[in-house]
Amino acid sequence: MARDSKRVADLVSRRKFIAGAGAAGVGALAGCASGDGDDGSGDGGSGGESEDGGSGDESGTTTQTASEDETETSNESASTSSLTADGSSTVYPITNLASSLWNGNPPAEDQEYWGPGQYDIDTDQNLADYWAGLYGFEPTGERSVPPFQAQVALSHSGTGVEGVINERVDIGDASSTAQSILGEDHEAMDDIVDHVVGVDGQPIVVSREIYDAGVTQVTGEELRAIYMGEITNWSELGGPDKEIYAVGRAEDSGTDTAFRANLYGDPDAPIKPDTRKGQNQQVATLVEQNDNAIAYIALAFVEPDGATPPISLDLDGTVYEYGKNLGAQDYPLNRDLHCYTWEGTDRRESAFINMILSDFGQEYFVAPNNYFKLPEDRREEERAKLADQA
Repeated sequence: MARDSKRVADLVSRRKFIAGAGAAGVGALAGCASGDGDDGSGDGGSGGESEDGGSGDESGTTTQTASEDETETSNESASTSSLTADGSSTVYPITNLASSLWNGNPPAEDQEYWGPGQYDIDTDQNLADYWAGLYGFEPTGERSVPPFQAQVALSHSGTGVEGVINERVDIGDASSTAQSILGEDHEAMDDIVDHVVGVDGQPIVVSREIYDAGVTQVTGEELRAIYMGEITNWSELGGPDKEIYAVGRAEDSGTDTAFRANLYGDPDAPIKPDTRKGQNQQVATLVEQNDNAIAYIALAFVEPDGATPPISLDLDGTVYEYGKNLGAQDYPLNRDLHCYTWEGTDRRESAFINMILSDFGQEYFVAPNNYFKLPEDRREEERAKLADQA
């Protein structure tokens, strides 16, 4: 798998995203271990193992007979090491905005960034203090000083899943399933935990010039033919006499895997885009810079009145249109947005993911990026995968 962790400085903005990110930023601050001498490693990361202490003193501060599970739970509660995430550029707008507000730890009276009363949350605590407190972390009561820092990097779904398996990061962002990335028989499938935090409708976009020339809808067969190199000129679709510039995502990206799996029925279908780019941001830039492009992209990067207008897709007689029914259950280009953890989900990971799954998180982190919020029954299923609250 590719290990490209190159960041993109100018992430496409969506309403509150810039305001939220600007308020706190994505801190690159190093996490600090708890001062509790019982935590030998100071590492609360998922899958981490506590080191054996000495024989303990006569007061019994160190209990040699404690079970492994009890020791791990104690260490997770005490650890304030940074929570780290990496992966999909599609999921990045969600987890990055969440980390920005988490690190900012705004007070309850800050109605713009927290305001828990708006979401039927009964607390006067700061944002991160509240969510971390549900899992046993001590509140700081200070703006910009959360119980532990959250750091989110930007790469690809494959890199995120690989990073979780290798325990390089705590959370792996992915816009395709670990099964489609690793293969259903991969040994890691028994230990990786899938947390779905939202849904992407994955629209098709074209250059503004192509849209304005009248190409506002294609069929599924036409789209398949474009990416197989069988339709190569826009005139074949009622557009101008221009060659089609088909833009694809990198082969290890979740967007590309989902596109091929959903449109061709095979995540390894041998499509032939004219170019591939590693991140949605780069795809959007290419569509903007060229007057003959088409691309598949995440919803967060669509500009209906700007440089990346979406076109409708006619699939077997049903027309799927941006802003109307891309969230329909039968829209084949829908895909879940995942935050993966390894060997269970520790208390830090649970606090952060639980925040995203809440009414507040869905409204503030998912919806502003034009992704579809999870219905309550599905969110309850996802919460059941989290650690027990304190």
